[in-house]
Amino acid sequence: MKRKRLTEIFPFLIPIRSAQRNFFYRIGLFLDKNTYAKTYEEQLPYLVASSKTNMINQKSGYDIIYQKNKVVNLQIASQDMNKIVLNPKETFSFYKLLKKNNHKKKYKEGLVLINGKIVAQKGGGICQLSNLIYYVALMTPLTIIERHGHKVKSLPNPDPNSLEGVDATISSGWLDLKILNDTKDKYQIIIDFQDEYMTVSIYSDKKPEIYYEIINENFTYFRKNNKIYESVDVIKVSHGIETKKVLKSQKLYQEVVEITYPLENNIKLEERE
Repeated sequence: MKRKRLTEIFPFLIPIRSAQRNFFYRIGLFLDKNTYAKTYEEQLPYLVASSKTNMINQKSGYDIIYQKNKVVNLQIASQDMNKIVLNPKETFSFYKLLKKNNHKKKYKEGLVLINGKIVAQKGGGICQLSNLIYYVALMTPLTIIERHGHKVKSLPNPDPNSLEGVDATISSGWLDLKILNDTKDKYQIIIDFQDEYMTVSIYSDKKPEIYYEIINENFTYFRKNNKIYESVDVIKVSHGIETKKVLKSQKLYQEVVEITYPLENNIKLEERE
């Protein structure tokens, strides 16, 4: 039987534990050797990569107000990210930028996954922003130095054509998304909202010669120890802009996540020991 954490037994300790983790994490950010991005500029001239996502998940199975609240939360969180510039050797930290003015923000209750259960919490849903920033960053020469995928998927993907395995969960004081600019060029994150859609784009001060494509391979569902999992390979393909030729195809990683929502009846499951 899995041993329960102290905060699961005594939930009133959660705010104290959270404050403790936030304090030590921020000390760690101060003491590590990374130079963190902190400057903002007007939009750089050259588009490198871009993607958009629908912020409203009609298939969540929960009151739609939480989806609408999530939109507000995403718009608030984006204020600290939009137009941030990554100069050479600088690192983007989602957590550091988010916490900069967090005490001034009026987040609403959105859905979050805590201890395997979906609950409403202020600021819930901002992982959709970290997910999209991470995915777009994969389509650039930038280097991901910290990323954490969700271990459990509790809601079906609202867009069946979207990629799997390219999410990046954030947990205040525990988990961050960090992106290093290990190039000689400047890069910039631009975030835009239109109706129900959020768009993240990355621009540069240098015209790109390569464009990158992220694809899925070997997608499957399987059952193991009476639990259902999704497995997928995440592949990065480099193309020459002028030649249109494939320059390189690289497997980045294999993502495995537990599925806790009911699958459709026609989905086949592999049995694994």
